[in-house]
Amino acid sequence: MKQTLVAGGAGFVGSHLCENLINHGWKVLCVDNLITGSLENIQTLRKNKNFSFVKADISKPISGILKMGKYSLVFHLASPASPVKYTQYPIETILANTQGTQNLLELCRKKKAAFLFASTSEIYGNPEIHPQPETYWGNVNPIGPRSCYDESKRLGETFTMLYHKKYGVDARIIRIFNTYGPRMQNEDGRVIPNFINQALSGADITVYGRGSQTRAFCYVSDLVEGIRRAATRRGTNGVVFNLGNPKEFTILELVKIVKELTQGESKVVHKALPQDDPVRRKPIIRKAKSVLNWEPKISLRGGLVPTIDYFARQLQ
Repeated sequence: MKQTLVAGGAGFVGSHLCENLINHGWKVLCVDNLITGSLENIQTLRKNKNFSFVKADISKPISGILKMGKYSLVFHLASPASPVKYTQYPIETILANTQGTQNLLELCRKKKAAFLFASTSEIYGNPEIHPQPETYWGNVNPIGPRSCYDESKRLGETFTMLYHKKYGVDARIIRIFNTYGPRMQNEDGRVIPNFINQALSGADITVYGRGSQTRAFCYVSDLVEGIRRAATRRGTNGVVFNLGNPKEFTILELVKIVKELTQGESKVVHKALPQDDPVRRKPIIRKAKSVLNWEPKISLRGGLVPTIDYFARQLQ
């Protein structure tokens, strides 16, 4: 049976990826330090004979993990990803995406395993090009409040390509755009959990700025299918892929849909736009379509229904 290591596998996206891989015949070792991941996310998976879990920090020496299996594939999703969490853990975020990336790349070099680095649309910063292709270098503030995440992801990409070019590691990079779905944390701080929780509790819905800024939202099951394909399809070695939904919504359009689906009566209140918050963000996914035969299938409304159900259960 094919074996894979998923660093950050107890997180929101990571736990869904572990499920996807097991359903496609992989044996999965999940490694997570549980700073932002949760054992609850993998509770059902731990009953599966093809799943195992190790609590470990990949930014520290991981020689013990070298002895735990003959991995043919390593996924690196081990980083705080929400503004709330990477602001709370800025040093840990930087180390996960830099030292942690090198540690996992060394593991791949020694085991001759393939590697996937989960980067982010945040590497584009507040983009001056719209929509964003993989060839765009970004517009990032290196000393701003988001820089611990943005810049460490950019350096993680550098590490990945250096190991690919210097040591011949079979490596690829994905840049994840806004993703949502069950298992996001209540205190995640990203826009969809915020709006859903506020609507369900009857609180005011907080919109930063005028609400005219845009995002493109991808449901988590669509995303993890793209991640698996990026790691396992031919023609992906040394390639960077945008993974996200190219359908663009304003924040106020999102508010309207959430209020309709929750049947809530919350009022909208506006607050100042945070520093370096992107005005527009939308991926160009032509490369994912042509190489991976991948594009999102689930509409925003279709994905919000199970997401709202999940958060409603958390409030009970």
